[in-house]
Amino acid sequence: MNYKESFNSSLSTTWIILKLVIPIFILADVLFYYNVFSHVAFLIEPFTSIIGLPVETSLAIISGMFLNVYGAVAFAAPLDLSIHQWSILAVFVGINHALVVEGVIMKKLGVSNLYSYSLRISMAFLVGYITSLMPASWFSASSMATSVFEEKIYNGFFDLITNSFINASILTVKIVLLITALIFIMDFIKSRKFIKDSAKNVSTSFSLGVGIILGITYGAGVLIKEAQSGNISRNDLFYISTFLMICHAIIEDTLLFVIFGADFTMVVIIRTLAAIVISFILLQFYKKFDDTNKKLII
Repeated sequence: MNYKESFNSSLSTTWIILKLVIPIFILADVLFYYNVFSHVAFLIEPFTSIIGLPVETSLAIISGMFLNVYGAVAFAAPLDLSIHQWSILAVFVGINHALVVEGVIMKKLGVSNLYSYSLRISMAFLVGYITSLMPASWFSASSMATSVFEEKIYNGFFDLITNSFINASILTVKIVLLITALIFIMDFIKSRKFIKDSAKNVSTSFSLGVGIILGITYGAGVLIKEAQSGNISRNDLFYISTFLMICHAIIEDTLLFVIFGADFTMVVIIRTLAAIVISFILLQFYKKFDDTNKKLII
């Protein structure tokens, strides 16, 4: 394991988090303080209500979809969400984040943007909706949960910005510490001999395993060369890519939401079961397509 590379990767990620989380958190605080959403709530509410979340989470959802999980967490942190709502948001954003960036990766694997985007958006709403129907009593707070971000009355704009910056800094420190630890752990796993040896002999179970733990970038990465050479069947490629788009980086992404109260166990179980069931069902339909229709997907 190259500790210097892991440290540099940690610094790079920290800089990204600083640029994203602090300004987004402060912007969110300002928008919520001045009740901006009351003027546009009727446009957004139909979408957030589908998954049982308040309209104020729309910025978190949009930021997650087009940026990343950090942006989603920054926008949601000032909100007074319940354990159940944090878990719903973790499920939704876990499936449906960084669409453009990860869409490019899936494209290299041979998955069309039409299938990639439509699958992740539709499944995020479907699985999020199912999660919202589950009894709130099924979800319990993690020991990592924090109540630092409490609603309070500010004495003017300067007081708002000052307190928002302090809270954003606290949030950033928590995320940086978590991500730094995860980077070193993940780099350690990647450096193991059995990982490198297995990557040379790609299998369905191996690629699924690394994708679930390490994310789309690494999970798809070990498959791209084999997929382009035609050494993997179209059916296997379809199943793996579909599964990974619903269930990837399940440890790292979920832990970011656990900081604020999401139920780690429930989120992991829901996303994993959803990926298994949905991938199996879609694979059966995919097998029945003729070759012309298959090219629209893979």
